[in-house]
Amino acid sequence: MRKIAVGILSAVVGGAMLVSGAGTASAAKRDAEVKIRDISPNPVAVERGRTTTAYFDIGATRDVSRVELSVAPAEGMRTMRTKDVRDLEGWRFAIGFNQDDPTGKWRATATAFDRSNRVIARDAAYFSVYLKRSKADTRIARFSADPSAVRSGRTIGFSGYLQAETRGWRGVRGERVNVYYRATGSSAWKWVAAGTTSWNGKFTAQTRAFRSGSFRAVYAGDERLDSTTGRTDYVRVYGPVWRR
Repeated sequence: MRKIAVGILSAVVGGAMLVSGAGTASAAKRDAEVKIRDISPNPVAVERGRTTTAYFDIGATRDVSRVELSVAPAEGMRTMRTKDVRDLEGWRFAIGFNQDDPTGKWRATATAFDRSNRVIARDAAYFSVYLKRSKADTRIARFSADPSAVRSGRTIGFSGYLQAETRGWRGVRGERVNVYYRATGSSAWKWVAAGTTSWNGKFTAQTRAFRSGSFRAVYAGDERLDSTTGRTDYVRVYGPVWRR
């Protein structure tokens, strides 16, 4: 009966990370076989500042006493630091990948040994590693609602700048920025207007004055840019002066 495999990442040689596993076996046979049955996930998507674990499921006949799994970039020889490998049941191994690992096509090779430490079978499979694009930080600068005091029914104008952190804060063009309103005494924010940013990130919008309250600009973000909410700006709305 096969015992639990022990995964150990022992060395880094010529860009290959070596993992070994041990198990019991019966008498050696000539038809010994080892097979990389599954690599999950594939591709391995890595986020900056985080580690993504890839699982390697190896199948082997009872002739196999020990399995070694090596993984390395498919093209070129690159030196990498040693990694930790978690012990899993059966011929299964787990390897963590992070932003320091080379991206692109990788080759996994499973090598089977008999009880005399002789190579009796080998199998290879390919997988890929890629780095997810991280979203750029954004901010809404110089948001204002004008005028600060206005008669009911008149126009309130909004303006501000949507900026993204890309080696400094720069204006973002062609993005929709929404403006929300919260009446004095209320906790609910309601959408009132929207504007699209110009070449330098500036947006403008307007709405009708109804009652006093606060306004703020919100950018929802997209696949490249993170979401953000600007500061609030208060506008006092006063009613018409009634005369007898």
